[in-house]
Amino acid sequence: MRRTRLAYALVLATLGAAGCGSDPAPVTPPPAAPNEYSLGGTVSGLEGKGLVLEVALPGDLFSNLAIEANGEFTFKPALEGGDSYEVTVAVQPADPAQSCTVKGGKGVVASADVTGVSVECVRLPADPRWIGGEVSGLKGTGLVLQNNGKDDLSVTMDGAFQFATPQADGETYDVTVSAQPTNPAQTCAIEAGKGTVDGADVKGVLVKCTDDPPVFNVDPSTIDVTNADRCDFLDTAHCLFPWPNDHFTVADPTTSTGRRVALHPLSMPVNAEVDLSPAVNAPAGTIVSPGGIGMDPTDWNRADGFSPGQMLLTYVPGLDLGMTGIGPITHMERSLEADSPLVVIDAETLERHLVWGELDSYATSDATRALIIRAGMNFREGHRYVVALRNLKDSAGQILEASDAFQVYRDAIPSNVPAIEARRDSMEKIFDVLAGAGVERKELYLAWDFTVASANSLAGRMLHIRDDAFEKLGNAAPTFTITQVLQNPDANRSRRIIGTFTVPNYLNQANGVAGASFNYNAPDDGLPDQFDGSGTLQANFICNIPRAALPDGNDATSPVVPGRAALYGHGQQGSASQVNGGAATGELSNTYNFVFCATDFIGMSSGDNENILRLVTEFGRMNTLADRLQQGLLNNLFLARLMIHPQGFISDPAFRGGPQNQPLIDTSDVFYYGISQGGILGGALVAISQDIRRGVLGVTGMNYSLLLDRATGFDQLRVFFDQAYTNEFDRRFVFSSVQMLWDRGETNGYAWHVGNDPLPKTPTHAVLMQNAFADHQVTQWSADVEARTIGAGIHVPVVNPGRSIDTTPYFGIEPIASYPHFGSAVFVWDTGPFDAMQNKGTPPPPVENKPLRDGVDPHGVPRVQPGARLQISEFLRSTGKIIDPCGDMPCLAP
Repeated sequence: MRRTRLAYALVLATLGAAGCGSDPAPVTPPPAAPNEYSLGGTVSGLEGKGLVLEVALPGDLFSNLAIEANGEFTFKPALEGGDSYEVTVAVQPADPAQSCTVKGGKGVVASADVTGVSVECVRLPADPRWIGGEVSGLKGTGLVLQNNGKDDLSVTMDGAFQFATPQADGETYDVTVSAQPTNPAQTCAIEAGKGTVDGADVKGVLVKCTDDPPVFNVDPSTIDVTNADRCDFLDTAHCLFPWPNDHFTVADPTTSTGRRVALHPLSMPVNAEVDLSPAVNAPAGTIVSPGGIGMDPTDWNRADGFSPGQMLLTYVPGLDLGMTGIGPITHMERSLEADSPLVVIDAETLERHLVWGELDSYATSDATRALIIRAGMNFREGHRYVVALRNLKDSAGQILEASDAFQVYRDAIPSNVPAIEARRDSMEKIFDVLAGAGVERKELYLAWDFTVASANSLAGRMLHIRDDAFEKLGNAAPTFTITQVLQNPDANRSRRIIGTFTVPNYLNQANGVAGASFNYNAPDDGLPDQFDGSGTLQANFICNIPRAALPDGNDATSPVVPGRAALYGHGQQGSASQVNGGAATGELSNTYNFVFCATDFIGMSSGDNENILRLVTEFGRMNTLADRLQQGLLNNLFLARLMIHPQGFISDPAFRGGPQNQPLIDTSDVFYYGISQGGILGGALVAISQDIRRGVLGVTGMNYSLLLDRATGFDQLRVFFDQAYTNEFDRRFVFSSVQMLWDRGETNGYAWHVGNDPLPKTPTHAVLMQNAFADHQVTQWSADVEARTIGAGIHVPVVNPGRSIDTTPYFGIEPIASYPHFGSAVFVWDTGPFDAMQNKGTPPPPVENKPLRDGVDPHGVPRVQPGARLQISEFLRSTGKIIDPCGDMPCLAP
């Protein structure tokens, strides 16, 4: 029954392709003996007809199986334990013509059914060109060739060979040896194995095998793998370099990515004791941050991947960026060029991702100067990426040698070290991705992979507390209490209303005080639970009624024109009281009739100052900032609901006026306007809001791990941070890793959903970004990354010719074609070159990761421009649009 001829297979193929004939009567095999096992697997990608598989069995026996569709297959004859088998393609499918390859088709039957054979089919090019050549000198067995890092071809004898998958004209081919022959051991080398297909089959690849043993420059037994379970021995400069890295994850089928971060406590940075007294002008020793505390990775390990804006880190001794040709922040498009020494590849699409490279300018020596790789647009959620450094050079132009550990994998050096071999398969998968993207293995200095967290991992906690809180609220308005009403507090406002409102508390301390973190009930399902089951907190609010809505707060006969409802987001570690300012909200509200309300953005408000001070010396506390930020976002959502609910603010006399006791707020819609920190956090708020659909983000950016390096505002805290973490590689790791938690409360973790890819149960949104060229506090580079990620159009011309130092100014941000523009947009306001005599203007920002300190900081300029204010008014409407306030010219601020 097992013996079947290939001729019969061809008959099956012909019948299948013709689509006619009748099937032979089924033959019922005899019952399998207890020691017999089935052989099968799955077929994928099949489109054509006539595919026939063949299996070679012991005793020169063969069996064929016609395949008609994708899915599982099983050969008819049963196999006995110990039988060898080899599955091959006897006949390729036609109509359309395809090439099918077999993976995992060769082996010996153990005491179980064989189900892992994989047959993958791809459609052939219209004019297929076959890649092949000659093998000579082959004596051993097990030689496997690959083309472009795939399409495995086993070769058993000298003579002609040809790969199963053809290529099209113009495509490149790269034939390599995937496995060298054994019995006897030989070394086979490729000649003429690379090129471009050009109008004919490739037949000139030569594979020459010799008995000379390969010569390796590295002895794997000398590689220190002592902590390979928690460190990466590819980069010995730091336990957690290269970073981020799937080596620090584990498989987890319950997550959206199939992985989970698994940082080991012993691998995390440990702090030193720091006297914080100078920060509060107290006597020495008054406030001391304890030392010897390692970062607890518990909250990091809740993630199913790394930040979409993660800072990538490694150390390359002697690296010269200019000599190597790595594109800096001003030439990040270099990373997309074919010969770029720095590439980051999407493992799914094989597309190159826009990145730049820079050396840490804060390091005090070259021996501690990390290579930083940053994304010019956020990495895609849930995607796996491969990072590759190749052809790196020192200042003399000499090629830098890869580490011994990496050479073992790159050069396929065999070893008998279990820790090394345990990782070889994952490294080969990395090389496969790079080969598919045209990156040559032999050129590599270092390569590693990492997986980006899913949307569920990034936003899941926030969406959970949002949905839980609003489900409990139902159709009601949040409860609120007014504690003070001020009539006519200034020239722009007729009434200031101050009070508190009630919000469910998901933090682990009563009233969600500073220093609290999320409350997780046992058993911990990874989602926050309301404190004590029904605990609440009291959030503060300040609302200002403009005179445009009510001319005089004391005059009950003043006519009422209800003002547009808008939340205001305050600046760095500020408070709701910043809504009382004149430059940002006062004149704007009175000119265009906005009622602005604000609450403290807890987590990063003035009430969090002490916690933040302690945090920078003990970053294991980072969850106390990130979790309270998310509670702060929820507080803002409740405040927005209060502004538009019929039983909300307008139900109270303080929010009514005029002879007919009219509402002072137009409840038909609610908007958002945030500046600086309010812009950085505001993108997240808009992305998760079910009430707010439009927001203005003033002098904004995202990704604090990028912002802090280039912000003058971190100067004071950096002093204490450096004292706490004296290892300069630790500092880089801390700055990078904290972004994974910060993502949960700032725009970087929500950027892909700010625009047209809304989060679950959330409408689409649009934002207007108003930025300052060469901002000293919120770097323009972070705003550019945000604009690319959210898909914002940019006003052109952006700046005057020669003003930008970019090779391609604002690369990757699409120009706005015409006005009015609908959707998200970014406008850059420029105060002009620095004029020391007049003390105005600013130079472009530095290329390195440091803040701009020269010139006059333009951070506060856009908000006071009449054109910018008009633009805000036109955009923050239910049918809002983007207008051009600059008249087809750059937006210049005198």
